[in-house]
Amino acid sequence: MAVDKSSRSTSLTLDGVSDAGIYYCALLGNLLILSAILADSCLHTPMYFFLCNLSVVDLGFAFISTPKLLVSLWAKSRTISLGGCMSQVFFYHFLGSTECLIYTVMAFDRYVAICHPLHYLIIMNWRVCTILAASTWVTSSFHTTILTNLTFTLPYCRPNVVDYFFCDIFPVVKLACVDMYVIKTVTFTNTGGVAMTCFLLILVSYIRIAASVLRMFNAERHRKAVYTCASHLTVVCFFFGPCDLLYTQPSLSNVLAIPTQIFCNVVTPMLNLVIYTLRNKEVKAAFRKMKGG
Repeated sequence: MAVDKSSRSTSLTLDGVSDAGIYYCALLGNLLILSAILADSCLHTPMYFFLCNLSVVDLGFAFISTPKLLVSLWAKSRTISLGGCMSQVFFYHFLGSTECLIYTVMAFDRYVAICHPLHYLIIMNWRVCTILAASTWVTSSFHTTILTNLTFTLPYCRPNVVDYFFCDIFPVVKLACVDMYVIKTVTFTNTGGVAMTCFLLILVSYIRIAASVLRMFNAERHRKAVYTCASHLTVVCFFFGPCDLLYTQPSLSNVLAIPTQIFCNVVTPMLNLVIYTLRNKEVKAAFRKMKGG
């Protein structure tokens, strides 16, 4: 079985050359981050360990829908197999859920580093970091398996035309022959529940961090704490803002949904790269070592 994707939706996407340029920048940039962190022993710390996991997630995002989008733009091919459609749904939400959980773990890491600096290396030892990282991937796989099974075991009877530029849950379930209210409620509970829980945990962490920073009398420690958290807070806003718009408003018009989704799929992985490298002296130093400078 093949699934057709609406030409109307595809026509609203960014120019193919721009998409390709951003795509390759994100791909090569995240590979460089991984290489720099793995090569430099100075970066073998919990913070950069979780940043490595985030780079792997961003690399995964680069392979889910963007290559198919570029093929659709350049070759005018708007069909995808049922297996390909299922893979897009599974891996998109698997990586999205993993990224959400990694941001939460990174917030906890920043909380321990700033609020309990003397116990940081004891609390965030390598065993704990490995368990936290593995838990994000395993939890996401279970969550996404349930979500994908729920989506593709529904009875479908409508034409196999997905009114979107890739297979996501809400565009696919519109083809089902069941009550849409039930589907949207269950899907929002599954998808939004994880994001909302993670966001609340991050919010609590940063409230505690803010309270701790305000009690600091050392100006240098105060500046360093703010600098350390700024990058993480920026990427969290870029991630949760579009997600909130897309998955709390299932009936969002394609005019708004498609640019927002492209921003999540193509632009955010590159922004993560820029935010975590251009403002980070340690990563830039690692890049210079790689070049032999």
